[in-house]
Amino acid sequence: MTEAPLIQHLIELRGRLLNAIIAVLVIFLGLAYFAQEIYHYLATPLISVLPDGSSMIATDVAAPFLAPFKLTLVVSVFIAMPWILFQLWQFIAPGLYRSEKQLILPLVVASTLLFYGGIAFCYFLVFPVIFEFLAQVAPQDVVVSTDISSYLNFALKLFFAFGLAFEIPVLIIVLCRTGAVSPDSLKQKRPYIIVGAFVMGMLLTPPDVFSQIMLAVPTWLLFEVGLIIGQWVTPIDNQD
Repeated sequence: MTEAPLIQHLIELRGRLLNAIIAVLVIFLGLAYFAQEIYHYLATPLISVLPDGSSMIATDVAAPFLAPFKLTLVVSVFIAMPWILFQLWQFIAPGLYRSEKQLILPLVVASTLLFYGGIAFCYFLVFPVIFEFLAQVAPQDVVVSTDISSYLNFALKLFFAFGLAFEIPVLIIVLCRTGAVSPDSLKQKRPYIIVGAFVMGMLLTPPDVFSQIMLAVPTWLLFEVGLIIGQWVTPIDNQD
């Protein structure tokens, strides 16, 4: 493992960032034509539970145009995530030992699949429960008409929350592999982890118990999965 000047690292970082940005832009240009359809697909869980005669609204003049394209840009980033993560790992790989480099491909694959899994879990399981509950608790004289920009921000917030929560097993494996923590120390912290999972669910989801539990319980279970795998992982001790 050789040291490189700072300027060389900065040039390498710039190249990796450009590669990631170009990939996102290419995907975005390919999806831009379908921006309205993509937004409609995102809004389907809410539209399906709206009372008869209700619909989504746009309170900002440019929202009908900007919201779908904002969503399309985020979707482009999600699709390009494997390539973005690969660029990240390629940048840090020269600074790793050989035994550490063996983790790169499995971690990239696992991180990507788990992130996608968190988003899918949120869209297909959490959204129907949340919106059904919110639609039913609305006062009788209140017409539910959600602003499209507010809905987009709400959905993206939950997507990132669940996507990051599903990365917990990878984080635990990395910590155990690098020797930063041990499985035994994590076991001792299990009560705090459980409490933290429910606090995170309370802060990142709407104020209803169902969505909070649907984030907290998977977070806790993923911690247990990471803990089990972490027990099989031995810390890196060879510095070749």
